[in-house]
Amino acid sequence: MSVLAIYAPIEAELDLVLERLRELARVDFPWLGQMLDHVLRQRGKQIRPALCLLSARFHPHDTAHVVTMAAAAELLHTATLVHDDTVDKSALRRGDPTVHSLWGDSTAILLGDYLFANSADLCTSTGNLRCVHLFARTVMTLCKGELNELFSAFDAKQSREHYLQRIDRKTASLFSMATEAGAVLSGAPEEEVQALRRFGHALGLAFQIVDDILDYTGTEEDLGKPAGNDLLQGTVTLPAILLLEREPADTAIRRACEGPDREAAVREAVARIRASGVIDEAYAIARGYAEEARRELRRLPASPAQDSLHGLMDYVLDRSR
Repeated sequence: MSVLAIYAPIEAELDLVLERLRELARVDFPWLGQMLDHVLRQRGKQIRPALCLLSARFHPHDTAHVVTMAAAAELLHTATLVHDDTVDKSALRRGDPTVHSLWGDSTAILLGDYLFANSADLCTSTGNLRCVHLFARTVMTLCKGELNELFSAFDAKQSREHYLQRIDRKTASLFSMATEAGAVLSGAPEEEVQALRRFGHALGLAFQIVDDILDYTGTEEDLGKPAGNDLLQGTVTLPAILLLEREPADTAIRRACEGPDREAAVREAVARIRASGVIDEAYAIARGYAEEARRELRRLPASPAQDSLHGLMDYVLDRSR
């Protein structure tokens, strides 16, 4: 199922989300407008707004409020990327120069704060107090995940449980916010709200695991960065952890975190991971979370939205970038 087919039931609403985001760049401060245009024109997969919109499609709803919440979810994600790139000193994002590489760290941090504030403003304009509380809790959870990643950087001793806690906070929390908020704004029964929340959470875990696999298996052309870049930045992800679990004596990962020639050690670690079979093991874990998500979808009424959410799971598992 192609992305176009997956998003077909919400095509018109996604266009409205993009228009809401483009409106944010129309400000009376030219420098701010230029920076906003730079980050908002970098269209990614739009998974988070799509999840919000699809989760609302099971019941009649106020389209304007759901579109606004979907825009808030995407803008919150964009804000985290601006801050992530600044902390990680990343030069490129989706093939374009990052904000901090163009305008400096201080400007990037302030722009990220501006985006956070705008996303909160969008959320509050839905008038739904539950969504506002959910949004605030999600921001706190995201910050915990970022701090978790920051303080565990270059630590080759971290466990699988530590990794799963980190991606739960950094990725799955925003996915589940999008699905739960969409369901809430549609007036869905509470059992459906909870099923969609759990669906989003499991899908978010599968998404991040696949993302971390692709960092080792993808090409620089597909990824927009060299293979093993996460490890080079000090982020130890599931494939590396699985290799250390399987072969504790292997020193490639440790030298990539601590050695004098880290770039050479990362290249060796990438080769070891590709040859070891841990990629298949990591995909099996991702598929396990995808199956959890499928079980939650079976609790929902059959509909084109349910078909699209099934298709989105397949896309998450099968994507190459």
